Amino acid sequence: MSSLDRTIAKDLLSIKAVFFRPEEPFTWASGIKSPVYCDNRLTLTAPQVRLDVENGLAQVIKEYYPDAEVLMGTSTAGIAHAAITGHILGLPMGYVRSGAKDHGRQNQIEGKLEKGQKVVVVEDLISTGGSVIEVVNVLREAGAEVLGIASIFTYGMKKGIERLAAAQVKNISLTNFDVIAEVAAQEGYIKPDDIKKLIAFRNNPSDESWITREA
Repeated sequence: MSSLDRTIAKDLLSIKAVFFRPEEPFTWASGIKSPVYCDNRLTLTAPQVRLDVENGLAQVIKEYYPDAEVLMGTSTAGIAHAAITGHILGLPMGYVRSGAKDHGRQNQIEGKLEKGQKVVVVEDLISTGGSVIEVVNVLREAGAEVLGIASIFTYGMKKGIERLAAAQVKNISLTNFDVIAEVAAQEGYIKPDDIKKLIAFRNNPSDESWITREA
């Protein structure tokens, strides 16, 4: 694990932006039982965590996407992060709506974007990858060159990895499910034996056998 992914993992756990509860699973809207709850919007109300996240995103963009000309946040969770990171880097930013407005200019992309501009998409969380790939497609259709995605956290789910690969888009996350699970055990948020259950869930969320899995 790198210093950055551990720092962000500790940050997210400390404010319960990522919260593990393997003994009493959460239920997603899809009905899937999950041992983890994730709400990275909580980073915005924790100034030190927010600073770590935005500096981390800026670092990722400078290292992996040095040619970036515009940052585009996903709606709504990525907007604030794109704005703050754009400020740090001195780059313009905008965001992509989930659908075009039904009034005015009926924009789906908010902010100035020229054809051919090199864009990095800023996202808070990647699970199956569907919503962020929709954003990438909207930007490509508008003539942008999407260099890739910079995100705070990824589950590393097989479906998400395959979708990103099929869309030919790179994602760099500040931290990931495996790192957060390991740090959570080290910091006492969960029992070390819970890690196997968490990884089993991550590998196949629709298979609920992880709930009764022996350590």
